[in-house]
Formats: sequence, structure tokens, C-alpha cells
Amino acid sequence: MSGRFIVFEGGEGVGKSTQSRLLAEALRARGLEVITTREPGGTPGAEAIRALLLDLHGPGYGARAEALLFAAARADHVETLIRPALARGAWVVCDRYLDSSRAYQGGGSGLEDADILTLHSIGSAGLLPDCTVLLTLDPDEAAARVAQRDAGGLDRIGGRPADYHARVAAAFLRYAAAEPERFALIAADGTPEAVHARVLAAVALL
Repeated sequence: MSGRFIVFEGGEGVGKSTQSRLLAEALRARGLEVITTREPGGTPGAEAIRALLLDLHGPGYGARAEALLFAAARADHVETLIRPALARGAWVVCDRYLDSSRAYQGGGSGLEDADILTLHSIGSAGLLPDCTVLLTLDPDEAAARVAQRDAGGLDRIGGRPADYHARVAAAFLRYAAAEPERFALIAADGTPEAVHARVLAAVALL
């Protein structure tokens, strides 16, 4: 029996990492094997690319090079970790995936969505999640959470200006509207436990 692939998406500060952890704990409590992972990253090769992309002291890349690097990291992640886990029946819970590339390099940086999807088709054979949980939050509250979380400094992408992140948020909503069968739109306001309850209700449909 194949497993299930759940991805958490959304802008900065919406609580993806927290909700990924809470969902994984709930699924494990049901006796399921659960793999938690993230993008970019999740495997040694992909984590090395993550460091290149996000390090404020690194060389920096243009939007096209960024998209290629994200796709390369994802290709290794899918081949090495995600597909083998799904094949043995595990559930994979991932913090960011393809739609972050679409929203950040596409919506934020202006690349064509079709080009990003082509890279995904080549690198990861088009693997899509069974459910993409899109967490949404008022921009001011999200910014306040980010300021508290990243008091030591933002990474290269998180530190981009507000108008960039507004384009990213709008792009996520467009993708969710275009593919309602794949996305679960979840309000991320309130306590982590309240948001977790909304997530569980959405994932229970799988």
C-alpha cells in the first residue's frame, strides 16, 4: 500500500514548521510511519543546495539560477527520500515543496509558471502531493511572527521586501483557486492547537 504525501505551504511566519510537526505527531499516534522533511533540503545533497540558496553571506543568484537550484534540490529529495518512503507505505509530511518554487520564483520573481513546472517534470517526474495545506494569515500578523522568530536575522529569501512577499501570497492563492482538489486552504490565525484542529479536519478526508 502506498503512503500519502502532505505538504505545508504559505508565506513567511504562517506556522508551517509547527503545523508539520503537530500533524506528524498526530499521525504517528495512529500507528503510521511518518517522515518529516523540508524544502529546500531533506537529504544531504539538497541541504547543501539549501545552504547555497539561503546563506546571507553566500554569492547570491538570479531568479533563473535560483529556480534551477531549487529544482535540483527537489530532484534529489524526491528520488532519495520521498518516493522510497511513499513506496513502502509511509506518510511524508513536508515543509514546502513545488508550490513554493512557483510562488517565490514565479509570483515573487516573475518567472513563467510553465517553466517552473517543466523543471519539476524533468527533475522530479512531476510528483505532486496528495494534499497541499496552504496556511493563510494576515500580513501584519505574519510579519510580527517573523520578527519574533528571526530576531537573529532573516535568511536571503525571507528578508526580501514586503511587496515581494505580497506577490508570493497572491500567487499561492491563485494556485489554490486553480486546483481546489489538491489544496486545503487553512486559516493560520489563533493558537497552534486551533490551527492543528483545522488541519486534521482537512487531512481526514484522505
